[in-house]
Amino acid sequence: MHIISRGGSCKTCAVPAARRIVAAMTSPLTPDQLFARFDELGIAHRTHTHPPVFTVEEAKALRGAMPGGHCKSLFLKDRKGSLWLVVALEECRVDLKRLADALGAPRFSFGSAELLHEVLGVRPGSVTPFAAINDGDQRVDVVLQRAMLDHDPLNYHPLENDRTTAVAPGDLIRFLDACGHSPRIVDIPERSD
Repeated sequence: MHIISRGGSCKTCAVPAARRIVAAMTSPLTPDQLFARFDELGIAHRTHTHPPVFTVEEAKALRGAMPGGHCKSLFLKDRKGSLWLVVALEECRVDLKRLADALGAPRFSFGSAELLHEVLGVRPGSVTPFAAINDGDQRVDVVLQRAMLDHDPLNYHPLENDRTTAVAPGDLIRFLDACGHSPRIVDIPERSD
């Protein structure tokens, strides 16, 4: 496993409009371009490389003792066509019906691979809150699990599933704000079965 550290920490959570990093997507950013944006925002990040993973189980098997909260991201579409990116700890068993009710959204279903790539510029298995950088039209509402933000660092794929990048919770929120996607932070209801 290779480890790449970049950036410095910044204690400021507010992102001035001049520091926003939103643009209409002509082509999705690469992980290196994402890391450059982190550096521009002063977001400290550490990236671990590994073979591509497509499931939480595969990620668990490969990560070893990598510290922090390990997360999953769900790309959802509601019955009226609105798009949602729900980010939670990997062990969270999201109850989609109760979550839709809590968010005031019509019934959720999973978005297609084609729509995922069109809007967020990533493929299945690589869904991540960092993909908000590719959604210059702000078509997706980002929802973060409140309990996830108690973990530091938080681990996500950096647009591709052959790496995992760790950032501080406050830096994740600052990054999303800079992308024009101020997240909704909620208690995510879980299935009991």
